[in-house]
Amino acid sequence: MKAIALKNYGGPENLELTELPDPRVGPDTVLVRVRTAGVNPVDWKVGAGYLDGAMYAHFPLVPGWDVAGVVERTGADVSEFAEGDEVIGYVRRDEVQHGTYAELVPAPVRTLARKPASLDWEQAGGLPLVGLTALQCLDRLAVGSGDTVLVHAASGGVGSLAVQIAVARGARVIGTASERNHGFLRDLGAEPVEYGDGLAERVRELAPDGIDAALDFVGGGAVETSQELLAERSRVVSVVDGEVAAKGGHYLFVRPDAADLAVLADLADTGRLTVHVDRTLPLADAAEAWRLSQSGRTRGKVVLTVG
Repeated sequence: MKAIALKNYGGPENLELTELPDPRVGPDTVLVRVRTAGVNPVDWKVGAGYLDGAMYAHFPLVPGWDVAGVVERTGADVSEFAEGDEVIGYVRRDEVQHGTYAELVPAPVRTLARKPASLDWEQAGGLPLVGLTALQCLDRLAVGSGDTVLVHAASGGVGSLAVQIAVARGARVIGTASERNHGFLRDLGAEPVEYGDGLAERVRELAPDGIDAALDFVGGGAVETSQELLAERSRVVSVVDGEVAAKGGHYLFVRPDAADLAVLADLADTGRLTVHVDRTLPLADAAEAWRLSQSGRTRGKVVLTVG
C-alpha cells in the first residue's frame, strides 16, 4: 500500500510517500480502505517525538488518527461491521505506527462508527478527533441547556465543533476568535469576542453575571482568564494546559469511543452539526498539510484525500 511515513522522528520535511506492506487484521480489527484522513496538531507533535514519554513509537511510523473510509475486511470476531460499510474512526492505539495517512489502516472496532450520510468524505474524515474532543469536553463539565459557555479558539477545528454541540444542547456560547472569523462564529450560533488583552472585560460586557463553563483549546492563560469569569472555578477544561488540574480545573486527552462517534453522526444527520473543511490536499502533500496545521491560521479542518 501507499502511505506517508517517517523513518525517524522529524518534521514535515521528513515525511515520505512510500510503499509499505498491507497491515495485518486482528480478530477484533477492521481493515479500512481510506478515503480521507483528517490532519490534527497531534499528528505532527507525535511525529516530532513530543509524546515519546507517553507512547511507544515504531518506525516506519505512519501518522494520523482520523479516518473516513470503507471496510475492506473484518477480523474473525467482528460482527459490528461488514465489507463495504462506510465508516469513520478515531484510530488511536496505545502505541504509534499504523496511522491513517495510508491507503489501508487496521482499526479496532472500538474506534469506529458508521459514517454520517449527511457529510461528504472530506467532512467525515475531519470529524472524529475534533468532534470527540469537543463532545468529551462538554460532557466532562456537564454542559447543558441554560448554561453560558466560553469557548477559546472557537473558530478552530475543535472549537467550531464545540460551539455547534453546545448550541444543540441549548447552551449560550461565547467564542473567542480573530475579527476575520466573527461572521463564521455567528453562523455557527456563537457570540464572538476578540481574543487577547482585555478578554475578560469583553466577555463581561456580553455576560455581566459571568459564565457557567469554559473550554480551553488554545492555552496561554485561557484557564486563568476563564476562572476570573466562572462562578465555579472548577468548571473549566483544557486540552493544552497540563497544569489545569493543579489550578482546580480538568485536563482532557480525547479517547476513542464508538458510542460518542455515533452521537456525533446523529448530530450531523439531524442537521445540528457540520464540519468546515479549510483545505483539502492529496496524500502526497502531507508535508504541506502539516505546515498549514502548524501555522495555527486555519479555519476548521485540513484533510488529506487518499482514495
